Amino acid sequence: MSTEVRSTETQQAIAIRRRRRKVRALLAGGLVLGVGGAVVLAAWTDNEFVTGLFSAGQFNLEGSVDGTTYADHDSTGSAATLSFSLPVEELAPEETVYAGFWVRLAAGTTNPADLSLVELTGTGTAVAELDYAIYPIAAGATCGAATATGTPLAAGSLDDTAVTSTSVALSAPVAPAAGAAQQLCFAVTSSAGLEQGTSATGVWQFTAESS
Repeated sequence: MSTEVRSTETQQAIAIRRRRRKVRALLAGGLVLGVGGAVVLAAWTDNEFVTGLFSAGQFNLEGSVDGTTYADHDSTGSAATLSFSLPVEELAPEETVYAGFWVRLAAGTTNPADLSLVELTGTGTAVAELDYAIYPIAAGATCGAATATGTPLAAGSLDDTAVTSTSVALSAPVAPAAGAAQQLCFAVTSSAGLEQGTSATGVWQFTAESS
């Protein structure tokens, strides 16, 4: 092999080694550029967290037959007994008797409410001969003919199977007291057809709905 041929091969080898070094340099440069790009794109982060505590309020309706002593009467078995004016046990035809009942929202109740009559159960032989009307009146007023006037909260017969009622607002208590009392005046009237020896019992259910 001539000296000229060897020289050419040597030059080619040198050229190949140079190209390889350039490729390695470019790859290394690419890696450096990649790292540099990651640094540029990085961002600081910080966080804020919030929390909320949610608790249900309290709600309790209570009643009184004298406007002084209040208690819960939340079932038929614990129904309060109204104190009707005489002669409730000796009714004659076309006679009216009256009884007051006070309701209020108990201390600790957190919402005002609307009170309405939702159900009436009448039993006995005289249910068809007895009509009732319930009037919202001032808490300190006397329940009687003079105050049982105007538009009643509800009215009907003791044998009614359906009840129609408006509503009366009950204010929310201001701690630590109970809410303001609302008196309901019951007027029960016998018909001309009331027979001797008959009787009837009425159970009224009121519901207060928070508003």
